[in-house]
Amino acid sequence: MVISRTPYRISFFGGGADYPAWYRQHGGSVLAATINKYCYLTCRYLPPFFEHRTRVMYSIIEMCQKVEEIQHPAVRETLRYLKINRGMEIHHDGDLPSRSGMGSSSAFTVGLLHALLALKGQVVSKKQLAAESIYLEQEVLKESVGSQDQVCAAYGGVNRLTFLPNGDFSVQPLPLSHARLHELNSHLMLFYTGVRRTASDIAASYVGSMNERASLLRQMQEYVEQSSAILGSKQDLVAFGELLHQTWLAKRGLGDRVSNPQVDALYDEARSAGAIGGKLLGAGGGGFLLFFVPPDRQKKVRQQLSRLIHVPFAFEFSGSQIIFFDLEEDFAKHEKVRAHQQIEAFREWNPELPGSPIG
Repeated sequence: MVISRTPYRISFFGGGADYPAWYRQHGGSVLAATINKYCYLTCRYLPPFFEHRTRVMYSIIEMCQKVEEIQHPAVRETLRYLKINRGMEIHHDGDLPSRSGMGSSSAFTVGLLHALLALKGQVVSKKQLAAESIYLEQEVLKESVGSQDQVCAAYGGVNRLTFLPNGDFSVQPLPLSHARLHELNSHLMLFYTGVRRTASDIAASYVGSMNERASLLRQMQEYVEQSSAILGSKQDLVAFGELLHQTWLAKRGLGDRVSNPQVDALYDEARSAGAIGGKLLGAGGGGFLLFFVPPDRQKKVRQQLSRLIHVPFAFEFSGSQIIFFDLEEDFAKHEKVRAHQQIEAFREWNPELPGSPIG
């Protein structure tokens, strides 16, 4: 049995530029972070004593004889992609609801791929895990999704992500002190609107016409540069909050479905109570609202939005992890997988590290 733990993300700036329809022509960059709210995937080979061959448990329970019968698209296609023909049991748990703008779909794909590869005794780098997850969602599942969610989920941390026209990407952790990270974290508030939507449906309403909004997307790209500079300086973080407000106004220009009257009213209420800026996370339409609020104003904002669920959080820096591997099933395999993971994680930040001595 294997259990993976994969973080959800919050995206600050650059959303939209991580879609292939844009960055394959112009390149793109995003400023985003992962938080200590997670997607958990438990996977095990199913013993041959049951009437069903595969059982998948998420918001519903599926019991199937063939992989082709599985209704959950990511589960079905990941099993096909990895050519897993044995009986399988897969169980999903999440700290946050799906279809809420937190990158939950990609966290699921990354976590599932990670767990199944570990179950097979295979180890991949964070880059390969992100790249294969992007391929599954965009090329196999044909979802209208960007590429930042998979990269964030695989790597973890507070990063600037760069997407190149050739399809490659790079991850640059922001070189911030612990005190600066804590200061940023302490100014952020996360609220759940209760409105659930499918991100790919919202994104599909504007992805096809991105070139018509080129000036708007370039403006949003400039905010990535400006916000990174603010965080890396001694400038008052209020400027970061003001940029969040500007990027929210710009993002609403991407399409009619990015926001709605209910979300606009909530945003205005938070601003009137003391929030400097904020944004609706994900493609838009509903889900979680992120606000930048000075600590001395946060009580008033909580009171104003008391009908919503407030979700305190902290940044996390591990990315997708295998947190359990059944030692009794195969101790040698576990030790090999664990050692490979430690070496690959170290190599992500130390590319000069020589090759692994482990076979």
